Amino acid sequence: METIIRIAVQKSGRLSEDSLALLKECGIKFYNGGGKLKSPSTNFPIEFLFLRDDDIPGYVADGVADIGIVGENELVEKNKEVKTLHKLGFSKCRLSLAIPKSQAYAGLEYFNGKNIATSYPRILGNYLSENNIQAEIHEISGSVEIAPSIGLAEGICDIVSSGSTLMMNGLKEVEKIFNSEAVLISNKDLTAEKQAIIEKLLFRINAVQTGKSNRYVLLNAPNESLEKITALIPGMKSPTILPLAEEGWSSVHSVIPEDQFWEVIEELKGAGAQGILVVPIEKMVI
Repeated sequence: METIIRIAVQKSGRLSEDSLALLKECGIKFYNGGGKLKSPSTNFPIEFLFLRDDDIPGYVADGVADIGIVGENELVEKNKEVKTLHKLGFSKCRLSLAIPKSQAYAGLEYFNGKNIATSYPRILGNYLSENNIQAEIHEISGSVEIAPSIGLAEGICDIVSSGSTLMMNGLKEVEKIFNSEAVLISNKDLTAEKQAIIEKLLFRINAVQTGKSNRYVLLNAPNESLEKITALIPGMKSPTILPLAEEGWSSVHSVIPEDQFWEVIEELKGAGAQGILVVPIEKMVI
């Protein structure tokens, strides 16, 4: 019988969309329509389980799923015995403290003796303890933003992406206490066969992520500027240089990091590069 691994993925929402998009970019084919809670891949030894995000750490810890994609906020809050394999770089958000916009705020001491509503009592409790703040934590699930307006709490601690939900509920963000992104986690007791499959999956994920964080650049350069230009774009090992039909000119091909893109392009132009063409990289194996 073929060994397969089970991966737990959030059944709906932004994290689900980002997770499934990544796995499709890894060449893994599956069907997740019609509200299905389980779906096997047709070309990779993996089966998908579509679950609530806050249930994923527990399912992975218990071995119902071998691996899972979950936000770090849920991973830390649930505090289950699992292994973090890889940070995935998407579904980024933060856990923040917020208070009514009408209230003046001078620092964390504001929360001493006050009530804070949250769905993340563990993370919040640790943060308050580390900062010697004595506050009462009210654990609630969902609609945390309404707590101050109904008199349940003077402040809240909740996930923030753009901050628009806080504004709509008359709140303002005053402290960022935890940064989160999607992570790939695994059960701590997997067979060698399952670990080998996970390594293949991680290889694909790394190739996709590396491709997204780099750009392929092609440009024309006068030969007298080649040394300066190639120093600016060393690539993975060294640039490719090809002679052009016009004497005294060459075509230079290389890879540059996305986060350095504009600075490098300006320097290349200053060094005499012309006809610069930048192309996205779908996958990149180092």
